[in-house]
Amino acid sequence: MHLKGALHVHTTCSDGTLSIGQTISVYSGLGFDFIALTDHDYLLRGGCYDEVKTLNTEMIVFTGLELTIFEKGYLHVSRIDGDRETLHVFNHPAELDLPLAKVIQRIKAVAERLPIDAVEVTTKGFRTPEYEIDGIPFPKIATDDAHTIQGCGRAWVKWIAPGTRTASSGLLKKMNSGTVTPADRRRHKPGGRVVRSRLDAGVATRPPIL
Repeated sequence: MHLKGALHVHTTCSDGTLSIGQTISVYSGLGFDFIALTDHDYLLRGGCYDEVKTLNTEMIVFTGLELTIFEKGYLHVSRIDGDRETLHVFNHPAELDLPLAKVIQRIKAVAERLPIDAVEVTTKGFRTPEYEIDGIPFPKIATDDAHTIQGCGRAWVKWIAPGTRTASSGLLKKMNSGTVTPADRRRHKPGGRVVRSRLDAGVATRPPIL
């Protein structure tokens, strides 16, 4: 069984344009099985995620934060909370606008402070293949970092579940131990191969520079 999910999503709880309910409705309509709400830590309104507890949905909904970290400049790490464990993802390294060697230094420095589990290889859902390298010694994932309805569903991860839908804690645990291969979403199916039999991913292709 394949579970399709988005691990970096913003709502009106911070700087997104969709409410939690609207966000879940959109992703459900796109065939997603789970999402992670990762609104900005410095913008998150108190109690905003309380709504998640009363949702009437079959979708697995994680809550978390996009943390703002200072490491020779500001950068972002998503913290996604499960029932029993937490996933930390280094976000959109391309947005640092730094040479690759310095990006790797930043990632490694942050990993000494936080237990980094994965690194995004997308920016707003578009593939940034320069970070799909062994020199970044972490699993790679695709996310859409959605702030608007137009950004929803541009990229995803897919987890091969052992049977039926899993509890949220088990899902995060598997993600902690897996890695993903980005694939071109224009093929309208998750491409690439499964690595370590854990996760697969889809990702939009960066448009040409005009």
